Amino acid sequence: MTRYELRPPKYRTLPLGAIEPAGWLKRQLRIQAEGISGHLDEFWPDVRDSQWFGGEAEAWERAPYWLDGTIPLAYVLGDETLLAKVRGYVDHIVANQHEDGWLGPRQMIAASGATVQASYDLWGQILATKVLLQAWDGARTDGDCDRAGAIRDALAKALRCIDRHIDRAPLFNWGQFRWFEALPAIAALYEEAGEAWLVDLAVKLRGQGFDWTAFFTADSGWPCAEPTPHGRWNYMGHVVNNAMAPKAPALWWRFSGDEAERDVPTRMITSLLDHHGVSTGMFTGDECLAGKRPTHGTELCAVVEYAFSLEMLLSALGDPLFGDHLEQTIFNALPATFSPDMWSHQYDQQANQVLCTVDERIWNTNGPESNAYGVEPNYGCCTANLSQGWPKFAGHLWMATPDGTGLAAVAYAPSKVRATLGGVPVGVELDTEYPFRDTLAFTVTADAPATGSLWLRIPAWAIGATLRLPEGAVESPTPGTFYEVARTWEGTTELVLTLPMAPALRHGLNDAITVQRGPLTFALRMGEDWRRIHEGETYRELPHADWEVYPTTPWAYALDVSDGTLAQDVVFHEGEVGEVPFSPEGAPVTATVRARALPAWEMDGASAADVPQSPVTSDEPVEVVTLIPYGCTNLRITEFPWLGG
Repeated sequence: MTRYELRPPKYRTLPLGAIEPAGWLKRQLRIQAEGISGHLDEFWPDVRDSQWFGGEAEAWERAPYWLDGTIPLAYVLGDETLLAKVRGYVDHIVANQHEDGWLGPRQMIAASGATVQASYDLWGQILATKVLLQAWDGARTDGDCDRAGAIRDALAKALRCIDRHIDRAPLFNWGQFRWFEALPAIAALYEEAGEAWLVDLAVKLRGQGFDWTAFFTADSGWPCAEPTPHGRWNYMGHVVNNAMAPKAPALWWRFSGDEAERDVPTRMITSLLDHHGVSTGMFTGDECLAGKRPTHGTELCAVVEYAFSLEMLLSALGDPLFGDHLEQTIFNALPATFSPDMWSHQYDQQANQVLCTVDERIWNTNGPESNAYGVEPNYGCCTANLSQGWPKFAGHLWMATPDGTGLAAVAYAPSKVRATLGGVPVGVELDTEYPFRDTLAFTVTADAPATGSLWLRIPAWAIGATLRLPEGAVESPTPGTFYEVARTWEGTTELVLTLPMAPALRHGLNDAITVQRGPLTFALRMGEDWRRIHEGETYRELPHADWEVYPTTPWAYALDVSDGTLAQDVVFHEGEVGEVPFSPEGAPVTATVRARALPAWEMDGASAADVPQSPVTSDEPVEVVTLIPYGCTNLRITEFPWLGG
């Protein structure tokens, strides 16, 4: 029988640990490891006492969610304490796998104290395959062949179990809408062993799963283009499902070979951003898709899942535009939904967020605690799932071409990578303070001649980008492409890429404007008063506590800027990229701009009212206000009216 060949990805991801974060990124990951991610299993019942780990509490998605982010966090940092934790938990899951291959508890208990569900939603098992795939990769990085083999066998048994399970109990609910999350594990095992049943399983999952391609490309139009009406919660419009979904066509294309699927992810992302996008690079969904109002929320789970989707799309299809989207999401929406010390987080963030309190807001579904910072605001899925954003970004900065002759920088942050070019080991160090600065210095080291290419992503916004080659020549890469540097690398070779960051205005609802610079979105710096709440409740002891945040400075301003004079209207100031760069006090770059107060722009309940239709007028005196990167803010105005006349 002829072996079925999967379509090769454009770029292959590198093993866990091959990419080492440096500079501000390493500091950010260390903050995460010393915050809630590295300690959640010590105090939160849904992980500490999970049935996945031998306890009697949660028995579905939460412990696997935590491992899905904490495994890569441990490996990219090389943190031996955290590595010992995650290895121990994975080994427990493998050792206690059921004879038929089922992983973890058979009964579905969604949270500590919840009742047993009548039917098990297979999403819990699919999510566990993501965990084992990373653990298998990590064990191979460790050089532990026996442990890697045991995890690999457990993963194969788990997929066999899923294969048999769905014969009689077809996918439903979350499993039906997230079926494609099993495809990376299926592909990895098939590429290793070539067993035909794995391809058959992929086909069955696709047959039983929700057809995201048909949903987004229907001739009659996308049914979720309008904001979800209140009370119409649904799986098709659920923001996290939609954040996961763009990678589905690309992952399936590797099995089907249907070239039409390759174009669908871009169409999906365009639809989401055109109809529900805000200035963070994300789309709204305060549970379900919510339109373009900057006071509608975006769930933290959606941020980290969308980032992972973009990383998988970069691997499968290699379109540099996915890298632009990824950086905007990671540098803006991700850090803004955490407290700077990463001990607390929001369930929903707002682009225009002037008050974070336990109050009802004009949202589709979520409750009054969704906007506060805390351990488990509104619902615990984000508490379990928040860990994957930064470490998976760090682990996907660099990718390799399938033939081994190329290494691609698909996203940028200070880092080092160990890989091969043409079979020869090389190291590449990227010294940069990007995205806060525009210069990226690459040093390639090869102990023996290595013939191959570096592929450097040139963002679409980087008009006038330059690349200085070792011989002194200066090239002008085209924005929106991967630029190839092909040569024989020997000894030490240095390249300097400059990505000019001209300011730009994004126009949103009611023609509101947002100041952007390179991949960064800028927002009003506001004074903050953090007030602790829920002090008497369980597992709310410091440093893991709940907080409301109140403004201490005005926020209702209209900016005196225009597209034609923006370079003169906004003045940028660069400061130190310090220990906590994503904080109001530590913002590495600020901007000053003229503005006038707008007294008529008031609150609507516990949120800022909709941005007034621009242009607006104001008789208030001219002030100079300070903007900082969105990811540095906790309170903010991001989408402003602008002055006319």
